[in-house]
Amino acid sequence: MDMTGKDMVINRKDMARKKLAKLKAGQSAFTETQEVADLLRKLAKEDGVLFDEDNTDLGAWFIPKTQTEKSE
Repeated sequence: MDMTGKDMVINRKDMARKKLAKLKAGQSAFTETQEVADLLRKLAKEDGVLFDEDNTDLGAWFIPKTQTEKSE
């Protein structure tokens, strides 16, 4: 429980959708968990969003590809 006495529920699919929206807007997105990274990869593939991925010890960065990178 948090300080308000209410349980905090994190919807990982909603998190992945919000990160996908960032990628579509040309912004990088960071995921801390493998589950959200897997969902983001799946959603991006379904929507045809191209990105580069950089994995670190703390999580994964998803970097949108520019128009010139998409055509290569």
